[in-house]
Amino acid sequence: MRREVTLSEISDGKLYGLNDMVKAGCDGCRDCFSCCCGMGTSIVLDPLDMHRLARGLGESPAGLLEKYLELNVVDGIVQPNLPMAGASERCRFLNEEGRCSIHPFRPGICRLFPLGRYYDGSGGFQYFLQVHECQKEARTKVKVRKWIDTPEPARYDAYIGEWHGFLVSLQEKLAGENQAGEQLTGEQANAVSLYILKTFYLTPYETEDFYGEFEKRLAQGKAWRDGL
Repeated sequence: MRREVTLSEISDGKLYGLNDMVKAGCDGCRDCFSCCCGMGTSIVLDPLDMHRLARGLGESPAGLLEKYLELNVVDGIVQPNLPMAGASERCRFLNEEGRCSIHPFRPGICRLFPLGRYYDGSGGFQYFLQVHECQKEARTKVKVRKWIDTPEPARYDAYIGEWHGFLVSLQEKLAGENQAGEQLTGEQANAVSLYILKTFYLTPYETEDFYGEFEKRLAQGKAWRDGL
């Protein structure tokens, strides 16, 4: 999800890599769940998030979407997100004690917080610290790779960069012209969202090598995109 702000407005002015120390440690969010409320539709899921949630909850991707998630347009493309519920707009996965009931397989955006990603336009990105988001004071320093708590973090970062770049290329396609030099029709735009949902979210990943399966689907997706 694109944000029309500058880093100086929302960060400490630094960019971080996986092995850098960043002041993000929040004592396990003790007595606090502010970041799990009032987030609107901003907790957008990528395909790995969907895969983890489906396995963690014992659901098919389609069942997960039907029972637990929402679909919303994100920069022109329909994608799933975690919904907020009730008058206090709490994440539906918070339990009565205000703790995350899906913590072991929580989405990437939740793992990052209060970090964000700054994409450099070449397929890569670095992390930055959002200084106005977390309500916890006196946060401690922690290594970025430990904070995001994801197996094979370098491979994960490469996957995120590829996924982001692919979505951006489709968004540019939607805003530009097709192979015939014509603007894409509404029907073609809908076809983009349907393709993304079916190919990357709703079709289960069958092996333990998620990244390998994703790479094959991405190659097919790029060929499909180039034919629009």
